Amino acid sequence: MKSGKRNTLTIILFVVYMLLLTGVILFKLPFYSEKLSDGIRVINLIPFQGSFDKNGVILFREVIYNILLFIPLGIYIYMLKSKWPFMRKTLPAIGLSLTFEVIQFIFAIGRSDITDVLGNMLGGVIGIGIYVLLSKIFKNRTVKVVNVFALAVTIYVVLRFAYLFYLSHFVMRQLH
Repeated sequence: MKSGKRNTLTIILFVVYMLLLTGVILFKLPFYSEKLSDGIRVINLIPFQGSFDKNGVILFREVIYNILLFIPLGIYIYMLKSKWPFMRKTLPAIGLSLTFEVIQFIFAIGRSDITDVLGNMLGGVIGIGIYVLLSKIFKNRTVKVVNVFALAVTIYVVLRFAYLFYLSHFVMRQLH
């Protein structure tokens, strides 16, 4: 695969990832909801404050999901901006996470939470680290290997997303 085609594929996969990420975080897709906003605006600036159950046990599931959702961002940023220094590569994860939290606050969709920002930032950093590790393993084939893997994962996620969207918006709506 030529360099230009690899870069084009990386950009296309990145755009699809960003659309899916935005859909999941802001619009809570692919799941059905009668209304997007509950009208409540909450900002939590205390890390992990909202991450406990009734018994005071910390629930890591949401934090882990945030980390996993932002790992691809770190990988894509490294692929698209490999010359940037490490700190500059982390800025898109921080900026995007803060943007999502501000939008959630403005439109009262979800809760604005510093724990989400921290988890998202950690996911971006882990993604950068994963790419660095892969580049040590695959050397000059890293972009090609990551693109092939990302293409397979993207196809699976888009198909899964479409299936869940169909179930949630058409099948489950008819049951209500």
